[in-house]
Amino acid sequence: VGLGFRWFEAPLYVAQGYAEFGVAPWGMQLGWRYALFGFSGHAMFTGIFGALLGLVFQTRRRWLRILAPIVGLALALGAHFWNNALPLLFALAGAAAGEPPPSGHEPPPDVGFLRAFVSGSLSELTTFLPFVVIMTLALWRSGVWERRVIREELAEEVGRTVSPDEYDQVVRDRALRTRRIARMHRRESAALVNAQHELAFRKRRVRDEGEDPEHDRLVAGWREEIRRLRAVA
Repeated sequence: VGLGFRWFEAPLYVAQGYAEFGVAPWGMQLGWRYALFGFSGHAMFTGIFGALLGLVFQTRRRWLRILAPIVGLALALGAHFWNNALPLLFALAGAAAGEPPPSGHEPPPDVGFLRAFVSGSLSELTTFLPFVVIMTLALWRSGVWERRVIREELAEEVGRTVSPDEYDQVVRDRALRTRRIARMHRRESAALVNAQHELAFRKRRVRDEGEDPEHDRLVAGWREEIRRLRAVA
């Protein structure tokens, strides 16, 4: 959602700059608004809420399931409020120092994309450092949880939907690594790995609901999908 907003927002401000001053500020607008590779601003705001919302599906604690989305929404709103309040704070600081208020009718500076990107990234990183840290920790924790669930739930699938060699890869899996099935085409390998992971997540979801995964139709469906993918490989 946030990235979609960014994709629409950047060209909108370029068009507004051209309509008002006769010059399209491509470099400044695209470089600044895609600072931190586009993962600041609204992408970060919605990402914070999404990360805390995802925690609902990762924990068995009822109080945390209730509190996590509320905290995520509060953090996202707080980050957006901080972003919108900064110009006002700078204006108030300037007025206190005796500086004249900005006219608001000056053309945007002629800044290239790279310069705007670097300066914008440093500014965004400094301004939103606490929120960047929160997102980094949330992503790290989510990755740890996912690998643990896959490792635990696929342990009993060895010889059934996962081969011993494949499970050895599961155990040795780490962050920023994608395991591949030996002697399979890249696309078919990715499909099989994804099906195995979906099977693991579904089994954990069923267990968390107090049910038996062996009686779940989606679990059976993912096992059948894994067998089908092996047959066509």
